[in-house]
Amino acid sequence: MQIVHASVAVLLSSAAMFGAAKPSYTKDVAPILNKRCVECHRPGEAAPMTFQSYKEVRPWAKAIKGAVLAKKMPPWLADPNHSRFANDRRLSAAEIETIVSWADNGAPEGDAKDLPPAPEFVMGWNIGKPDLIFDIGQDVEVPSEGTVPYKYFTVETNLKEDVWVEAAEARADKRSVVHHIIAFVMDPKENLSGTGGNLLVGWAPGDPPVIFQPGTAKLLRAGSKLRFQMHYTPNGKATTDRSYIGLRLAKNAPKYRAYTGRAMNFGLRIPPGDPNYEVKATFTAKEDMRINGLMPHMHVRGKDFQYTVVYPDGRSDVLLKVPRYDFNWQLGYRFEEPLLLPKGARIDCVAHYDNSPNNKYNPDPTKEVRWGDQTWEEMMIGWFDYTLEWKPQPAATGGAGEE
Repeated sequence: MQIVHASVAVLLSSAAMFGAAKPSYTKDVAPILNKRCVECHRPGEAAPMTFQSYKEVRPWAKAIKGAVLAKKMPPWLADPNHSRFANDRRLSAAEIETIVSWADNGAPEGDAKDLPPAPEFVMGWNIGKPDLIFDIGQDVEVPSEGTVPYKYFTVETNLKEDVWVEAAEARADKRSVVHHIIAFVMDPKENLSGTGGNLLVGWAPGDPPVIFQPGTAKLLRAGSKLRFQMHYTPNGKATTDRSYIGLRLAKNAPKYRAYTGRAMNFGLRIPPGDPNYEVKATFTAKEDMRINGLMPHMHVRGKDFQYTVVYPDGRSDVLLKVPRYDFNWQLGYRFEEPLLLPKGARIDCVAHYDNSPNNKYNPDPTKEVRWGDQTWEEMMIGWFDYTLEWKPQPAATGGAGEE
């Protein structure tokens, strides 16, 4: 028996010494990067470095380890205790451990035969090849320094018939000086500007393109115009920008028409030095609707943001809680399953702002802060994407809800 026990001890010792194979880039790390990171870490996208090969990834091994341990990357700000989101970017514990072990063991490349196929992208696009592309209509000279007021450009679509947009993507021509892009639809038959429903697509750091589920699309009517809102931030070098959007069209009219709504509060007045100023906004549904996604928006004093649904019978549920808002990542949160919002239900949004000296991003804690376009001013918008069953007749002016 003692001999048997000794043999088992030797085997266990050998297993501990030699254990499972150390993670390699080709077999273990590349699949994770392809799934979670390469969408942004490739040429022409937002990330400052590319992760499409071992040669590109290896110099960043320790930095990648640190970023995933701190859960800074991939960027995701939602409290996991509320709702389930289809675009949840968080790495699993096993994925984090794989990357950490790989970096700690010298970041080996591994066998080339284990390398998975690289994900395929259309160069310059995340939605695939667009059917229509519209730019802002002119070259914009962005100075090397100073403040550039928001610029607005109206562009003719020259559409002769109605089309349905199943995917849309806004792209900055010169990312280094474009803070954000928003494209609105100026519809010749319908005014949805009061509800935000005329928003077509936008872009800011971390904001993904719009890709609707099958059977859902946004209507772009014949004769519509596009209204671009451009926010430029000089970076020390004068440049010229001509940003653009791409649209992929559905072949047939959908079952559901997509809209964008918002709960917002223009009247915010954040006192000087206040570390936790609260602002509220509410949207009330005028008819049954399906909520598909949420996107909170504040500026550099933004601290946290929460969406709560309140049903007509008084029940309530937290839909999204962002406990540490980060202006650098304008993230959207798309539900795994649409949420049915019955007529009379509310979406209540509550946001807090840090206008104190403790906020390292605060431009001036001695000033009262009011609503404004510029980043040193503030906004409070609870954007949400929703759908209504498509009924092919002229829609009533004003959208489906009220602020």
